[in-house]
Amino acid sequence: MVLLLVGTGVALASSFSRGSSDPYVFELVEREVKQGYGTTILVRLVDERTGKVVPDAVLFISRIDMSPHGMAAMTAPLELQADTMPGYYRFEADLSMEGAWALTLAAKIPGLPNPIQRRLVLQAVP
Repeated sequence: MVLLLVGTGVALASSFSRGSSDPYVFELVEREVKQGYGTTILVRLVDERTGKVVPDAVLFISRIDMSPHGMAAMTAPLELQADTMPGYYRFEADLSMEGAWALTLAAKIPGLPNPIQRRLVLQAVP
């Protein structure tokens, strides 16, 4: 029974973090960021078929929490900042604790009928 539940959880996590047919991925520019207030997190949106960034996506969901540690209720303020590089998205967050943080993003990409949603895990270090 436990294996069935674990397998179901893995399948749900996979379907949540990766769409079934689209080749678009968000990538962390740096997987480790400084723990504290005013932490900068830089993400790029890439078309895996070409390896190029996707410049015209519109982000409409962004959230950061400590769900990798089983603390999904532990969230942090997250604010999208202006960035001059097309296809790159800069966030400022107040990461009050060291450890793994899950960054959830959703975006509408021109030409795609449905938005994409991805979850990235980064490490806040001292």
